[in-house]
Amino acid sequence: MTATLRTARPDDLPAVTRLLQDSALPLDGVAESLPGFVVAEAEGALVGVAGLEVCCEHALLRSVAVDEAWRGHGIGRALVARVVSDAEARGIHALYLLTTTADRYFPSFGFRQIPRDEVPDDVRATAEFRSACPASATVMTRAVHAA
Repeated sequence: MTATLRTARPDDLPAVTRLLQDSALPLDGVAESLPGFVVAEAEGALVGVAGLEVCCEHALLRSVAVDEAWRGHGIGRALVARVVSDAEARGIHALYLLTTTADRYFPSFGFRQIPRDEVPDDVRATAEFRSACPASATVMTRAVHAA
């Protein structure tokens, strides 16, 4: 089973919303940030999503979700790698993320846990950071190096 990655389109919003809801992930700011999202498509359906919410020279990796039937096939890994690559291409200096469930997953991509108060103001101003994720969420970051 293989999936094709592509940039999200406006008509993907309902499927992206479903994937995020099925994974109990926040929807705040998704519609506004959709141009920065990457989707995985297989058998005519969207089976995965990951978002990049750009904030000046930093960005928030958000909304990584894979349809339950497609988990374990490397789709999440491919989506995160693509978003990191997109961040590099855009000249982003650092990526940040919030997670309540995947703090053991993201270190394999170079992310490390940091205190919440070390997050730059531009990232703190995002809808996801301000209100969508609980204060108990783990905050992680990684430097991005342009290719």
